[in-house]
Amino acid sequence: LANHLLLIFSSSLLSTLAACTMKFFAALLLLTSAANAEVVKLTPRNYAELTEGKTVFIKFFAPWCGHCQAMASDWEKLAEDWAGHEIGLVAEVDCTDEESEELCVEVQGFPTLKYGDPEDLEDYDGARGYDELSAFAKDTLGSAVCSLKNIDACSDEKKAQIETYKDMSTEELAKLIDEEEQKIAVSESNLEEEIMKLQQIYEELIEAHTDLMKQVNENGLRMMKAVEKLKGSADVKDEL
Repeated sequence: LANHLLLIFSSSLLSTLAACTMKFFAALLLLTSAANAEVVKLTPRNYAELTEGKTVFIKFFAPWCGHCQAMASDWEKLAEDWAGHEIGLVAEVDCTDEESEELCVEVQGFPTLKYGDPEDLEDYDGARGYDELSAFAKDTLGSAVCSLKNIDACSDEKKAQIETYKDMSTEELAKLIDEEEQKIAVSESNLEEEIMKLQQIYEELIEAHTDLMKQVNENGLRMMKAVEKLKGSADVKDEL
């Protein structure tokens, strides 16, 4: 009997140890995966250093954003694909971090994806699943992008444009920049004004529709339908 009890106890102990071991390695694997999935975090302090000479693909996000959370795993997988690449860099910026506010000035919503020259980012408007992001990255991040630090990657037209700007005085360049920014400001002002007009039209349409529904109900539409239904039931009974 003693040997039998010892055998049962030993079997139980081994099962427990095996279960604990499996849980331990599962936890270890999870931690390892999390470490591998680490995405480069950009801030104003490290931006220039980490992006120098790179063609970048950057996610600007807020931790509380549902859409950001939904695409997090795909972005981590993409970042892992490009980790250590000579030219391409997949990174992210947490726009809720006060330190990173200056990097998020032109960000209008979350998540916002931008790519290209670190000093002249372009908006990415494509699909945000892993397959689409990966295909775009392969087409975009594998080669140097035209920039002041990568003149050789520029077209002749871009090189001429850069030389034109270099030949300008600081005052001339500042004036040209101000003129272009004024165009943006005027366009944004017009856009906001037109949106306000649309909002007013929308509210007027909603009010008109509400008044119409009230009038229709006062005319007895519901009662009409009830009587129609009753008459239909009565007609069926008569036929029977």
